[in-house]
Amino acid sequence: MLKYCLYLLPLLLITAGCRQQRPVNNEVLHSPLLYSQTVKQLTDVVVHDIFSPPVASRIYVYSTIAGYEVIAHSGKGYRSLAGQLHGLDATPAPADSAAIDFPFAALIALSTTGKALIFSEDKLQLVIDSLQLLAREAGLPAHKREASIAYGQQMAKVILDWCKEDNYAQTRSGVKYTVTEEEGRWTPTPPAYMSAIEPQWNQIRTMVIDSANEFMVPPPPAFNMKDSASDFYKMTREIYDMGMTLTDEQKAIADFWDCNPYKLNLSGHVSFATKKITPGGHWINICGIAARQAKADFNKTVCTYAKVAIALMDAFIVCWDEKFRSNLIRPETVINKYWDESWKPYLQTPPFPEYTSGHSVVSTASATVLTQLYGPSLAFRDSSELDFGLPSRDFPSFLAASREAAESRLYGGIHFRPAVEEGIVQGRQVGEMVVKRLKMEP
Repeated sequence: MLKYCLYLLPLLLITAGCRQQRPVNNEVLHSPLLYSQTVKQLTDVVVHDIFSPPVASRIYVYSTIAGYEVIAHSGKGYRSLAGQLHGLDATPAPADSAAIDFPFAALIALSTTGKALIFSEDKLQLVIDSLQLLAREAGLPAHKREASIAYGQQMAKVILDWCKEDNYAQTRSGVKYTVTEEEGRWTPTPPAYMSAIEPQWNQIRTMVIDSANEFMVPPPPAFNMKDSASDFYKMTREIYDMGMTLTDEQKAIADFWDCNPYKLNLSGHVSFATKKITPGGHWINICGIAARQAKADFNKTVCTYAKVAIALMDAFIVCWDEKFRSNLIRPETVINKYWDESWKPYLQTPPFPEYTSGHSVVSTASATVLTQLYGPSLAFRDSSELDFGLPSRDFPSFLAASREAAESRLYGGIHFRPAVEEGIVQGRQVGEMVVKRLKMEP
């Protein structure tokens, strides 16, 4: 757990050195980098606890909304999400605004909410303790620290109470996915042969969109491996041939966007798992990169995380609704059964139906929101995968990055092309709806 303290150590040292020069070091305590570091610590716990991509999106959305709602009551022009998100009634304003350090309270709200939604609570408690130490070392008066902590905790409680009504608990005991013998339907894939993840995710309350099936796409091509002229046969052939001729660049793209939270590795008779950031977590990290690149202040940084997280949440709901409606077989299963028993995709196939591509939906939704916030041509270097041993990649825009993320699933051999193309359409529709309906920035 020591590493969680180390994140804040440089800031603590800077603050301690500055206390003799001025009573309160707001430059450190109100740094947007501090907020991004705290979100990164939440991501580290999400990875550690191996949350699935849809569940991870739920953790991000409620945590970042809690932080944002504090800022919305700071009098800086940001508007509350109450009445804009389904089921979210008025959130509390502080009894005495002058007694609140709003950035510090937002950090407390974010981390307190996150702590309640993960397994390794001790890791987030250590983050909370470090933030409180930072506030004290920054010279924030005791009465302001106490009032700000209380307000952040109050906001976290309100958001967590709202969170409990999203039907998540009910889906924990829902009917499990049943494998059928019908041709063309999804079945578990090697090497873990895991059961389908979150088959009832379309029952989770949406954030902005009206329903899980608001943005339905055309059904995938009908399963047909007997006719070489059929669309299904052709799209299978594309993936098979591509997998046999991947370039080093295509492999690098597939690896960069893999974002598999649980990969089972086999070495002889030994198996072991490796953990990675989820696709939603990757885009949450890009939020911090974008905010730093654009020199966004604390409040806009908080707004960025919340707005993208809302798009992520609705994108996963829409995508999972289609996945378990179309229930389409994965390329690996088709190719192994009909053509080549030894063929393996470059990436490990994730445990849920194929259509549409989750990466395509959530990446495009996120990129659409980020484009609205920072413009269509903000170039950035994405270092999100450095923690997992992969080099950074440069992109001329958010939409260029989202397009590469979508196409990476073709290179990885885990999606057919229609899942990618229609997933992009779904993601754009979700992102545009979030941009249209949410009134957040001044």
